[in-house]
Amino acid sequence: MKSNWVKKIVPHVIAVVIFVVVSLVFCKPVLEGNVLSQHDIIGWKGAAQNALEIKEKTGEAPLWNTALFSGMPNYQIYLVGKSVLPDLTKIFGLGLPNPANFLFIACICFYILALAMGLNPLTAVLGALAYGFATYNPVILQAGHETKMYAIGFMPLLLAGLLLIYNKRYWIGLAVATLGAYQELMSNHPQINYYFFIIAGFITVFYIARWIREKDFKQIGIAVVLSGVAALVGLGSYYLSYAATKEYTEFTMRGGKSVEIKGDQVTNTKTTGLDEDYAFSYSMRMQEPLVLLMPKAVGGASIGDGTTVIGEDSKVIEKLSEQGVPAQATAQLANLPIYWGGMIKASEVGTNGPPYVGALICLLALIGFVIIKGPLKWGLLSATALSIVMSWGSFFPGINLFLLHNLPLYNKFRAPSMALVIPQLALVVMAAVTVQKLFFSAEGKDLLKQHFKQILYVLGGLIALIVLVYLGQSYTPGLAETMLTGGGFDKANPSLYPAVVAGLKADRQALFGGQLLRTLAFVALLLGVLYFYLKNALKPAIATVILGLVLFVDLWSVDKKYLPDEVYVPKDSGDAMAFAKTPADEQILQDKDPHFRVLNFVEAMNGNHTAYYHRSVLGYHAAKLRIYQDIIERYFGAGQPPQELLNALDTRYIITQNQQGQLVTIPNAGAYGAAWFVKGLKPEADAASELQAIGTTQLRDTAVVPQAAMAAIGSVQADTASRILLTKYTNDEIEYSSTSNVPQFAVFSEVYYPAGWKATIDGKEAPIVKTNYFMRGLVVPAGKHAVKFVFEPQTIQKGLTISYVSSILVVILVLGGGALQWWSDRRKSNKAVV
Repeated sequence: MKSNWVKKIVPHVIAVVIFVVVSLVFCKPVLEGNVLSQHDIIGWKGAAQNALEIKEKTGEAPLWNTALFSGMPNYQIYLVGKSVLPDLTKIFGLGLPNPANFLFIACICFYILALAMGLNPLTAVLGALAYGFATYNPVILQAGHETKMYAIGFMPLLLAGLLLIYNKRYWIGLAVATLGAYQELMSNHPQINYYFFIIAGFITVFYIARWIREKDFKQIGIAVVLSGVAALVGLGSYYLSYAATKEYTEFTMRGGKSVEIKGDQVTNTKTTGLDEDYAFSYSMRMQEPLVLLMPKAVGGASIGDGTTVIGEDSKVIEKLSEQGVPAQATAQLANLPIYWGGMIKASEVGTNGPPYVGALICLLALIGFVIIKGPLKWGLLSATALSIVMSWGSFFPGINLFLLHNLPLYNKFRAPSMALVIPQLALVVMAAVTVQKLFFSAEGKDLLKQHFKQILYVLGGLIALIVLVYLGQSYTPGLAETMLTGGGFDKANPSLYPAVVAGLKADRQALFGGQLLRTLAFVALLLGVLYFYLKNALKPAIATVILGLVLFVDLWSVDKKYLPDEVYVPKDSGDAMAFAKTPADEQILQDKDPHFRVLNFVEAMNGNHTAYYHRSVLGYHAAKLRIYQDIIERYFGAGQPPQELLNALDTRYIITQNQQGQLVTIPNAGAYGAAWFVKGLKPEADAASELQAIGTTQLRDTAVVPQAAMAAIGSVQADTASRILLTKYTNDEIEYSSTSNVPQFAVFSEVYYPAGWKATIDGKEAPIVKTNYFMRGLVVPAGKHAVKFVFEPQTIQKGLTISYVSSILVVILVLGGGALQWWSDRRKSNKAVV
């Protein structure tokens, strides 16, 4: 009995060892004490530093962030929940160092999915390595998109639970689905969660269709109830983040806008969700999803790998040489981008690399879509087809505009290219199922013989499609006129510009031709393995190992271009460089006043170095408050913002560069401070006029307020002897003392956010007035008063309670479901023996 148990466990132990070893070897520099230099993580650290310091001092994380964009909720930066569960993510990653832990999590979760589908360990390892090392994973890890990688890593675990339930392994299915839902949602990347639900939705629809045909209505009921329980408990555990994000979203760029800004012109509008242009940023051209099959189908990356095309064999050099240009002059073109995909707009950073899943994975999945039957196939195929359409974004507006405006919640997300995480999972699942069916099922060879012609037709059709794209596509997008201009080869040089363009097009076409030949080689390899398998010259295990090794070597070689050893740095050196104190920082830090802000024109919105040390007027965050974004677009986009606005923001220091490129700190003695009384009000009828009025109003003396608020404000008077002083300033609590002979209207240099901030005067709640479009205002009675602002969102308190209770339910369902499945299986085993 013990020997039996050991035999069963050994393959899984070997699999885990394989995943650990390959993850660590791939990330070898971490074994030497190095870490990844990830720009997004550095940006997050700058934004979160204030909250981390307060958490260390007080034990409580603040809910409001004072360091970024003059103030915003901490919900998407640093939000601490409450749970009875340990750090399951760390457990799943076996405590491996970053980024090896991410790759291991993706591998082990797919391995669990493969076992749940009944695949043998060998096939499961093949699929797990393909999923864990799909090229998109190293690409996003290098950028620092860690929550995205966690969400991608845990998708197979949740799918495993659902498939176990759908295939009548109810108790273990409930346990795994609950655990998967918890881990997937707690990864806190709603966009990846959304894409997973598209996959699960299609699979569920096709399973329900089968159950209806079979009149198995009981199974429908059980599957819906158990899946629903797992989903609700997972959502309950995630409720704190979900509720806070949902509430916050309505006030951010993703919740729509009330004004349209075009240069100096502002008009009223009413939209929901992201703007179409912003939502469709990072769209793929029609041929670009071929990167799933061919990593350099459109040139690779727009930044980093793939940007340098000038070499001895470059057609650009050849064409310029024909024009008599000396070889050394071509060095000006060293950074010409060979990438010609869709992610090259001026408003986009570009793409760090392709979501390549492996040529063999794509070919095996294509075969599977031909020979495999059942709801899983149709669900995966439908989700893959939709994801490709979605990835086209602005290049296929007809359907995508319809989806943007009609698919629930879809207008909250941008970057259509990210939809290709759907085929990253779907194609690997289909490929693994295909390998199992062909090599390890009783009817495998018969199935292969029966469908061999169809397989040839499908693979031939794929090659024919690629040939048509090779012959018919344009290779001209993304010529980067600015780079050509710098080298003197722009349109102003009519004799040389056509030569550069013709050469670059030839280079790109040659690259695509190479990718076509590369794909032909993989087709030949796969057909060769299948042929020799049919002829009994290859055993199933050997055939699988051959395909697995070729696949893994292929992925490894591509992955290393996007996550090379060179991007690792000694521990702490990345942070030390990013957050090294400048002379400007040292100067500003001498000022111990609890309330003032810093405007860094040099950094602007490209980083959070300023926020690491100071309360920054600007910074970087993907979900800024809408009203603050409007201020930025209207007054910061065209250069120097109005001095009155800077003063109202209590901007005491401005960092800029002198002619020598050195940082210079300019003090602003005119900053108004934390709060002030105004002499009068300027009511405006709508949001557009409010926003415009800021640029023409003396904000020290006059407050811009909505016309609709005037009745509640009532009568206020000017009193030159009045004073309002800051007495306490923390993230979530601010206190002032006020003295005045007549009722006054106070303006507070704080961002208006109605979902949580409350004001009291002498302990009695007072209404906060939206002032100067984005600030807070308050009517203060005559006399001496204590004014207090407290940030106490009810959503957070409710979320903490629900999440905590749900975490207890996760424990009960996971442990209880596993125990009940063991008991059920044991009882069946005993009955069989009897």
